[in-house]
Amino acid sequence: MEILVVEDDQQVATALRRGLEAEGYTVDIASDGITGLRLAERHAYQVVVLDIMLPGLNGYRVCAELRKAGMATPILMLSAKNGEYDEAEGLDTGADDYLTKPFSYVVFTARLRALIRRAGTGAAPDTVMHAGDLWLDPGARRCGRGEAQISLTTREFDVLLCLARSGGQVRSKTEILGEVWDMAYDSGPAIVEVYVSALRRKIDAPFGRHSIETVRGAGYRLAGDGA
Repeated sequence: MEILVVEDDQQVATALRRGLEAEGYTVDIASDGITGLRLAERHAYQVVVLDIMLPGLNGYRVCAELRKAGMATPILMLSAKNGEYDEAEGLDTGADDYLTKPFSYVVFTARLRALIRRAGTGAAPDTVMHAGDLWLDPGARRCGRGEAQISLTTREFDVLLCLARSGGQVRSKTEILGEVWDMAYDSGPAIVEVYVSALRRKIDAPFGRHSIETVRGAGYRLAGDGA
């Protein structure tokens, strides 16, 4: 299983490589954003570990370029910056998770394993699910409206799948957080709002739909027709 670590701090990069290789992963290292972007475009990595503060291109730009190219590879973003707006910016550009330095290696590997699991490796296929003309294929981890396929990040897909599996019932932010995020995640349920907003921009706005409904004081639900 191959992992790309894009990190300009040689000490951090070396420590991550040593630990990951000891666990059986194959690790490539890039020390700047441009090299990291090129490697990620050329190789099918299971996860990209991406620092924000990089020479050449910063992590936000690298992440945005990868998502613009349609790549759904899980991205774990690392940053010495600590703030909910920094985290929200990283997630808005398409990252699947965010970890603030300094971090525990145990927490880091737990987040990594969670992203790999959620990417669907070895998962048994499920029945294609429908909500009006919106469809989700959990086995292939694809979704779309009618004939149009919609590109989602790993975490976006999991939030949408959580709502789809609820059969139109309301799910609170805390419930969504508990089902979609790893137990090691230490931020509050407000991060769910970031992903719901991102999903609305992708699955609703371009199609003139309103399928993800906000139920004030309760949470969210997926409407059947979305009209």
